[in-house]
Amino acid sequence: MTSGRRVTDAGRTLHVEVPAFAKLNLDLRVLHKRPDGYHEIRTIFQTISLRETLGIEFCRARRTELILDSSIDIEDNIVLRAARAVLDRLGMTAWVRLFLRKRIPMGAGLGGGSSDAAAVLRALPVLAGKSVPQGQLHEIAAALGSDVPFFLYGGTALGLGRGTELYPLPDIGALPALVVASGVHVSTSDAYRSLERGVHTRPRSNITDSLTSHDVLPILGEFQAIAWGLHRAALGRLHLKNDFEKAVFSVHPELASLSKKLKRLGAKPALMTGSGSALFGIFASVAEAKTAAGRFPAGWAYPVRFLPRAGYCAAWRRALGDAAQASFPA
Repeated sequence: MTSGRRVTDAGRTLHVEVPAFAKLNLDLRVLHKRPDGYHEIRTIFQTISLRETLGIEFCRARRTELILDSSIDIEDNIVLRAARAVLDRLGMTAWVRLFLRKRIPMGAGLGGGSSDAAAVLRALPVLAGKSVPQGQLHEIAAALGSDVPFFLYGGTALGLGRGTELYPLPDIGALPALVVASGVHVSTSDAYRSLERGVHTRPRSNITDSLTSHDVLPILGEFQAIAWGLHRAALGRLHLKNDFEKAVFSVHPELASLSKKLKRLGAKPALMTGSGSALFGIFASVAEAKTAAGRFPAGWAYPVRFLPRAGYCAAWRRALGDAAQASFPA
């Protein structure tokens, strides 16, 4: 495996290295439980500079063989499922070897696995010399996981439905931030259950159901104000919220303590991302974020910057060269 950034051809085998960036949920509201079992959410996604690298080797073969060389053993790895889904959609068989060295903390709400999967969806068609229409690529991504489609685009985006319906928002800029991942495990399914959001089709017998009725919409009203205010206000002045925080903090008070510590160190705001357990704080400068990082145990804190969509796409174009022009939206 070479470290070259552009797609190269060594005989019959092509190889490339591509980036997989992490994300934050700047705001996350959970509404009712849908008849399909998922929850209806409203969220604002943001890519950040924290990244890992995925290497891919590819050559056509009579039968499909997928090999994953990973620093962490993950059962039912989403990266392998993404590779198989792409090959199936392309109607081809191939030998594919993937090299993954994890750097984004796992199970922390930072989207590392989803970003890895999206990296495969973007890069593998280029290596195969074929293309998958954007709509079909989005469909494959949504089948793999709710966060995967967002990583096809990056930047700042509005996520609706179960998070797979996406619309671009004006990029906020490369704000300095600090991500704190303590290694606490939070079960996503338990976090959703703790919210006690009722199924939307049932009679509205409690306040959580009435939150999404036609005449009482406090959650949606707050969220709309956030979305409209992003382009003109510092994030520290917006009432950003993660609906999971109260429930998760009650089970894991150490996370609540970390959030308070971020605020004491100058973060405005400090929030949990996804259903946890990673927290993030936005700082006035890179220097302040790095100083704050030193106040946490080694390996817990990651100084980062927000990664706007233009920078996200540029990183992919650097990785794939001219072939990325057809793969990524301008």
